[in-house]
Amino acid sequence: MRHLIFAFIASLAVTPASAQEIARPNLLLKEVVQGMPTGDRQEVRVLTATIQPGGKTPFHTHRFPVTVYIMEGTFTLELEGRPPVVLKAGESFVEPANVRMTGYNKSANEPMRVVIFYVSDPDTPFLDPVH
Repeated sequence: MRHLIFAFIASLAVTPASAQEIARPNLLLKEVVQGMPTGDRQEVRVLTATIQPGGKTPFHTHRFPVTVYIMEGTFTLELEGRPPVVLKAGESFVEPANVRMTGYNKSANEPMRVVIFYVSDPDTPFLDPVH
């Protein structure tokens, strides 16, 4: 039995390193933000959205910061009082709380797909339209 255990341990020593690699996350965005919820409970939402060619979001605000990750296409975000931000597939951005904004897919033929991460007080609307 001792020989069998030794053979097993020895076999582990010759296992290729790639079979034992540990998956590690790839940091896409790290940003210190203001305006996060401070209550005892928060609601986490992960949403997806598709904006068709030439489409746009409503003019709106968010009560808490929103993080977006562009999966496909190009997203142009216009935030009041700031220069436009153009994001391409694979890029991320934090939309600040309480800033009036709208987003566009200015492509003539390609849809834009985004993943949205939103942490808020429970039951808070995702956005507030601005009229």
